[in-house]
Amino acid sequence: MATRQREISVSEFFTKNRHLLGFDNPHKALLTTVKEAVDNSLDACEEAGILPELLVDIKETQEGRYRVTIQDNGPGIVKVQIPKIFAKLLYGSKFHRLKQSRGQQGIGISAAGLYAQLTTGKPILITSKTAKGRQAVKIDLRLDTKRNQPDVVKEETIDWEPDHGTRITLELAAAYRGGRTGVDAYLEQTVVANPHLGLTYDPPKGERVVYPRVANELPREAIEIKPHPHGIELGMLLSLLQDSPDSETVQSILVDSFSRVSSALAAEMCQIAKISPRTKANKVMGDDAERLHKAMAQVRVMAPPATCVVPIGEELLIEGLKRRFHAEYYISTTRPPSVYRGNPFVVEVGLAYGGELPVDETAEILRFANRVPLQYQPKACAISESVYQTNWRSYELQQPKGGLPVGPLAIVVHLASVWVPFTSEAKEAVAHYDELMREMKLAVQECGRKLGIHLRGRARLADEAKRLSLFQRYIPEVAAAMGTILGKPAEGIAKSFQNTLPNFVKMKKEETTEEPPPGNSTPPPAPQGDSAPPPSMKQPKAEAPAAGKGKKAAANKDVVEESDKAKAPVKKKAKKRAAA
Repeated sequence: MATRQREISVSEFFTKNRHLLGFDNPHKALLTTVKEAVDNSLDACEEAGILPELLVDIKETQEGRYRVTIQDNGPGIVKVQIPKIFAKLLYGSKFHRLKQSRGQQGIGISAAGLYAQLTTGKPILITSKTAKGRQAVKIDLRLDTKRNQPDVVKEETIDWEPDHGTRITLELAAAYRGGRTGVDAYLEQTVVANPHLGLTYDPPKGERVVYPRVANELPREAIEIKPHPHGIELGMLLSLLQDSPDSETVQSILVDSFSRVSSALAAEMCQIAKISPRTKANKVMGDDAERLHKAMAQVRVMAPPATCVVPIGEELLIEGLKRRFHAEYYISTTRPPSVYRGNPFVVEVGLAYGGELPVDETAEILRFANRVPLQYQPKACAISESVYQTNWRSYELQQPKGGLPVGPLAIVVHLASVWVPFTSEAKEAVAHYDELMREMKLAVQECGRKLGIHLRGRARLADEAKRLSLFQRYIPEVAAAMGTILGKPAEGIAKSFQNTLPNFVKMKKEETTEEPPPGNSTPPPAPQGDSAPPPSMKQPKAEAPAAGKGKKAAANKDVVEESDKAKAPVKKKAKKRAAA
């Protein structure tokens, strides 16, 4: 039994468990391949300060086989790094950095090459150029699964027209179809979250599609930060302490290795853990390390800086929505930065309502993590759950119990974080962390309130328009009848009615008339209520009492009234005697 034991490379593991990386079936394999290549290209362009311009070309070479080509205008890749980047699993520069990026684990594009190699036997073809005036490098690669090492099949130097960039071509067993989980939908959503991206897409069926960029500025560059003491686990702390040089003390390690930890806070942590701040860091282990870990969680530390995450922004998110949906109303909101497990994150939500969106269908949800669309496992994702848990009926929308709202609505939720907690290596759904759920629900509710205000205002305008139509419908008939009775022109009477409409109905400026009624027209009778009667029916005004004489006049009036009452019985008796 002992002789049969051997080491398993990560490549061998994922060869048998490729479903963990998103290669469950031919249809999903095509989507994952395009997605990983596009993500890498976008990250490379943004880090180099280049506005990305991408070409995605998919051609069917034979039934069940497709050639996928993705080309970017990025900085290119130096020759020595090409084999490791594209044909070695778990190789990359982003895993140990705490800053927002699309790729994190160094698996995606290598896994796509591995899948292509397994299903067609064809190597990965890479062409890359680093600067104008230089020649490009063209390399054919295979992946040695037993050693998880790249194998260069062919290498040559060629002339290539672009000034700089990278082009990757893979041939794989795949299936192409449309729908919510297809390549077409993925690229449409990608341009929503990346308004600075210019994209050209050549599908295997149909005509070329061009998505011009709508923003000519790159997103702000994310700044790498140190780990936060409230987000580190005991095992990671032990490794950090044990790997420190002999010259480092516990206090210096805490200050230099963690975000927001000052010398005073480090000393307080050591005091709670009953460890001297001058103790050699690599000598701390066992119970001492556990007490230090608990002390780090007890001390109040400022939240980590949010410069490591770069949200899309409210205005650009709306511009991205306009690229995908032809709606009548757009709103968005960006929540303040928050933290889970010491990792900063920002949640953004955008809504598109009305227009060409279907009226009788459930709302469409677009989920993004670090600007990357998530198309699978929506029911297992915290983003979808935050939308389901929102009471959309309070925002004037229909919603079945526990379901999505019904109406012409599209909802975009974007999570930007230094470390997105995906539920699997396929990066298809976000885990249900309480901090994430809270911020997502608050952002969705904030946009929902804005939408509710818009819909209620629109309903009020519709009611006013209905009232206006009723008035305008009967004004000609009433004017004609009054004209017959009064012997006046009906047109003038109708004009007077039209001029008084703004007193009873809210009207747009262009619907009201500023012209005075003709002089020979008879104004309509005064409406009931507080409105003043027309000039012909007004009574002459009583003269106001002189200043300072008001009280005296009122007193004299009371005396006169009392005198008249006293004389009334006397007058009656005199009349009776006269009659007798």
